[in-house]
Amino acid sequence: MKNVPAGLPGHELVSAGLADLAAGRESESSLLVAMAAPRLRALGFDVPANGWVRPSHRLYELLAVRSGNGAHSAYNALVGRMVSFARAAEHASSG
Repeated sequence: MKNVPAGLPGHELVSAGLADLAAGRESESSLLVAMAAPRLRALGFDVPANGWVRPSHRLYELLAVRSGNGAHSAYNALVGRMVSFARAAEHASSG
């Protein structure tokens, strides 16, 4: 299993999400990692399988409960952090 580099943006989300997935916990982080699983696996991360259907929708639902009208902004911010992490990880692995 590849370690999550602490120097990458969003590393704490990915680390927490991987741990939550491995433990079978549904959380914002685990749903975010489940959404990005194909890209993360391509980068060498061991993303545990889960049986969740459409984790993106479930993540938005959780954010709507927590953030109300701010769910859209919160969702976009989390997705943006995941994209930043993946891009940085791709750059680090190619250099």
